[in-house]
Amino acid sequence: MRRRTTLLVGFVLFLSSFALMADTIKLGFNYPKSGRYRDLGLQQRLGAFLAVEEINKAGGILGKNVELVIRNTMGSPERGVANTKELIQKEGVDMVFGGASSAVAIASGKMAKKLDRLYFGTTTSANATTGSEGHDHMFREYPNAWMTANALGHYLKENFGDDRYFYVTADYTWGHSSEASLRTFTDTTDEKAHPHALTPFPNAHMQDFTKALKAAEASNADVLVLVLYGNDLIRALKVAYDLDLKSKLQIVIPNISLGIAESVGATIMQGVISTTPWEWTIPYQLDFPRGQKFAESFTEHYGVRPTSTAATSYDIVYQYKDAVERAGTTDTKALIKALEGHSYTLLKDKQQWRAFDHQNLQTVYVVRCKPRLEVMKDELRSDFFEVVGSLEGEKAAQTFDEWKAERAAANKPPHL
Repeated sequence: MRRRTTLLVGFVLFLSSFALMADTIKLGFNYPKSGRYRDLGLQQRLGAFLAVEEINKAGGILGKNVELVIRNTMGSPERGVANTKELIQKEGVDMVFGGASSAVAIASGKMAKKLDRLYFGTTTSANATTGSEGHDHMFREYPNAWMTANALGHYLKENFGDDRYFYVTADYTWGHSSEASLRTFTDTTDEKAHPHALTPFPNAHMQDFTKALKAAEASNADVLVLVLYGNDLIRALKVAYDLDLKSKLQIVIPNISLGIAESVGATIMQGVISTTPWEWTIPYQLDFPRGQKFAESFTEHYGVRPTSTAATSYDIVYQYKDAVERAGTTDTKALIKALEGHSYTLLKDKQQWRAFDHQNLQTVYVVRCKPRLEVMKDELRSDFFEVVGSLEGEKAAQTFDEWKAERAAANKPPHL
């Protein structure tokens, strides 16, 4: 009798623990805590934690608490894949998001598809993420290289139309697609007239940037395009400043974030032209109240300003919540259906998850870095960017025919 009672109590406890587990929605966060993209990863993490905290305070998702389960990719695609598998199989997460490099996001997303979970790409800009390597389980919040190049190209053609360009490009997926896209939109596809230098990825050294930038100086170019990101971009900008290239060439960067600008410093960043989907000053410049609220809450929580990478992860968590509540379930197929074609506004103007490629359509802003004295006026010395141009998401993105052509070139079907 005692044994039967013990077994019954144990069974009740088991069921209770199962019910407790069922009342939690787990989100797997796959980000670079270390490595060359660690600063971007930290901002992603802070944005995700803030979203989860707010959602839980408001009652969770479908009445269930949200738990963030994190893993460090260290910027490695192999580690990203292993993390994704562990998050889904061992931790039982309902979806996975992250990736500060496209190689990590693409590889991790394929593992998520294999295990039937959604994967949201955060700071991944290679066209391939939702293009040649895209699939039905991958959704990308961040603008791709085509979108940023289109917006930037419009501005550059208008202001530097007849100038000579020199490209310094990271030798990997994002670098190649970003350079190719920007060449298309600036009419600089002639590599003899507008040459380039490749820098190793992921193991570039200062001497690699010095060699490439000296080649740029010797080319007598007017515009220097640094197709680099993260730590590589920070180091290259410092080398360019030491070589006095800022006084000789207009420096252009396909993508910028506040974290990179702060690491480089206001003196070096002054006058640099780039693009961003969001930075903390933009909601004030363009009157987006919800974006202002996020910026203020983030700063109050963490004592720093949010970057575009923080906004991206924050947006993803809220979009997952919205999709689950509209679908009434965490079932992957139902969520794909709920997301495809869905439009919304959160931290900026209208955004949409485009149905045929799962690319998030959103406005891309062209920004110029302010003079040092203006940057320093902000109490946290973080007011770096002035919006000088923009392009709406639908106009910036590839058309369906252009997307199909990219897929065909990679021997992929004309659908996800």
